[in-house]
Amino acid sequence: MLIPPPPARPEKPLPLELVKITKRFGSFVANNEISLSVPPGTFHALLGENGAGKSTLVKCIMGFHQASEGDILIGGHSRSIKSPYDAYQFGIGMVYQHFTLVPAMTVAENLVLSRPDIPRVIDWKMEMARLRKFMETAPFQVDLLTPASQLAAGEKQKVEILKQLYLDTKFLILDEPTSVLTPVEADEVLGLIRKKVESGLLSVLLITHKFREVFGFCDEITVLRRGQFAGRGLVRDMTADQMAEMMMGGPRESKTVSKSSSNRGKAALNLKDLWADKDSGVPAVEGVSLTVHEGEVVGIAGVSGNGQRELVEVLAGQRTSTSGEVNIHGQPYRATREEAFAHKVFLLPEEPLRNGCVPQMSVAENMALRSFDRAPMTRAKCFINRKAIRQNAVEMISRYSVKTRSPETPIGDLSGGNVQRAVLARELGSGSENILVAANPCFGLDFAAVASIHAKITEARNRGVAVLLVSEDLDELLALSDRLLVISHGKLVYETIPAEADIKTIGHHMAGH
Repeated sequence: MLIPPPPARPEKPLPLELVKITKRFGSFVANNEISLSVPPGTFHALLGENGAGKSTLVKCIMGFHQASEGDILIGGHSRSIKSPYDAYQFGIGMVYQHFTLVPAMTVAENLVLSRPDIPRVIDWKMEMARLRKFMETAPFQVDLLTPASQLAAGEKQKVEILKQLYLDTKFLILDEPTSVLTPVEADEVLGLIRKKVESGLLSVLLITHKFREVFGFCDEITVLRRGQFAGRGLVRDMTADQMAEMMMGGPRESKTVSKSSSNRGKAALNLKDLWADKDSGVPAVEGVSLTVHEGEVVGIAGVSGNGQRELVEVLAGQRTSTSGEVNIHGQPYRATREEAFAHKVFLLPEEPLRNGCVPQMSVAENMALRSFDRAPMTRAKCFINRKAIRQNAVEMISRYSVKTRSPETPIGDLSGGNVQRAVLARELGSGSENILVAANPCFGLDFAAVASIHAKITEARNRGVAVLLVSEDLDELLALSDRLLVISHGKLVYETIPAEADIKTIGHHMAGH
């Protein structure tokens, strides 16, 4: 087939259609004959469980992968997209789930750096004038001279979107864009993008697990299941249960684990006037004092960037506090490996592939990181028992529904949800924990994975485990917590119980008002 040359970058959104896209990695089929159509000026949602093939499909659109079979039609013509630059030429851009900003550079420098036509010598006077003119019509306002490292997560996400609008993107792919935003920020961001869609200036393909966002902002959905097309439909004609059934391959089973009646035990985890710095040396945690009792979930709410990450890193042994105390059952705790084992402290980290795993190591090896040097995984305290490590992994993979080709697969090859399930299996599989610290445990996961993790956390609480839950998902905190604290600028500024919680009051404290 004769493929016409790329046209000049489009001045308005063009129809995009995928026709029977198949993508293979060796014998593994990640996408199998998937078709999808996004008319110009529409807001389309791409749904599916973790591992359903969504990320692989959009990477084919962006040119990171080339489809093994099938066609990509743009403006009614078959197009070859072999790189992100090719995608840019067709007006296609993507906001990724993880930030791509250069921390040491200002917002202005990051925006200019994103251009493929960046000159060798930059006339900053001209560029700043151009940027200020762009910001006059931009949907979000961010200080151009602020270094990206000083931005809160919500502001960074806005800059990522601004970057694509600055590049005059006409077809915008959003991969879980609201995972780091408060509900109010999420509605603001998607609402402003929706206005550009309605004005005919933009088409959007949104990857999300939040049905609230689908019903609030999207026109149509396409659903993938296990790498295959599972259905499509207009949002106005569908219910959440119908969408869930497409994703799951059957009726949605709402599995809930109810909390046992309050049986709060003695104090397990106690922080006294804890202080810790950011990497830059600026205080991040400022005088935090709190107590978590046995059989209790204490939730910490806050907008990303207010000290939560540093607090969790202190408890995980990844950051040294500058002053204050951490005590477990009245004994000083410095978060060494031996102390964590002795006190049975377990952790569900944020971004587990970065914080809790070795990507190049296998699923089995990562599941054994806590116990590889203890029987039965070690013989005579010096010989690794690989058979025992594999048997443990096979059992955990089955119990926690980890989708992997085999226990020997590198954990970095798994989808985000399945990495989280593998870490969950490692941390909670023994059922022997006394203290559990969970940091955004459901970040970017589908509702089935979320329900499973919530059930495990609640089960642990019901067994008498002391749980400290740090999350940016207020609904999650209200559902799981026995007590709810708000952190702002590194300080605990408000406390309530979920039954008496007022969302507006919590929101004001989260915003630092």
